[in-house]
Amino acid sequence: MAALGQRSRLIYLPVSLAVATSLFPFAWMALSSIKTLRELYTVPPAWLPQAPTFVNYWKVLTESNIPRYFLNSLVISTGSTVIAIALAIFAAYGFARFRFAGKAWCEAFVLIGQLLPTAAIIVPLYIVLGKLGLANTWLGLILVYLILTLPLSVWMLIGYFSAIPVELEEAAIVDGASRVGVLTRITLPLSLPGIVAVVIYAFVTTWNEFIFALCLATDSRAKTLPIGLSEFSTEFNTDWGAVMAASMLMTLPVIAMFLAMQRLFIDGLTAGATKG
Repeated sequence: MAALGQRSRLIYLPVSLAVATSLFPFAWMALSSIKTLRELYTVPPAWLPQAPTFVNYWKVLTESNIPRYFLNSLVISTGSTVIAIALAIFAAYGFARFRFAGKAWCEAFVLIGQLLPTAAIIVPLYIVLGKLGLANTWLGLILVYLILTLPLSVWMLIGYFSAIPVELEEAAIVDGASRVGVLTRITLPLSLPGIVAVVIYAFVTTWNEFIFALCLATDSRAKTLPIGLSEFSTEFNTDWGAVMAASMLMTLPVIAMFLAMQRLFIDGLTAGATKG
């Protein structure tokens, strides 16, 4: 029993440290969002607000462009994720199931975009979007974010699709199913945890992206939430209460997505780790 108790303490200690380290930034952000400006600048810092207030949230929601930026981020992230997943599914299925000349090279070329430094592609992208009339538009940023999310989405799904026994698909084809039917009725349902993991990866990557949005969205029609947070800082001052309140609003959709898909997301990650 003594050995068992010591083992439990050895397990709980690192787990507690990991949980505390992960939750501390979020807890500090939540508490700071309901503090007054005076409490935010108190030295030493006050851990708990003495007079909780929602004035920071009121300011963010009524006196700033954050609601508009929230809508922009939601539309752009959702649109980019949907297109990336749709393209990645067909591309990954092709790589996983078919043999063709230059397959290995094509798989490697998919990741070329990930190797380029962001600074090297922003100017060409800015010129191309301007020529196409897509500058400062939702569609322009949706297409740009595919550069970030599509390559890794393809590679992640190749691993999941390759782990599904080919015999299941061959049996369905013998029974008369088409390739598209096999993909939609057999492969995708069996790969659901992996697809959820890719969806969360693509959405969160797009939701939090800053550099592309900063350079390619120059007015409120397309600016996203990360850009909105930076607008609370001026040359001489930063409204930390508004920054924390806006950060909380920005974090809520991601938390809701994780809570709704937590089990499938974990299953997808572990399946990718063991089978991919």
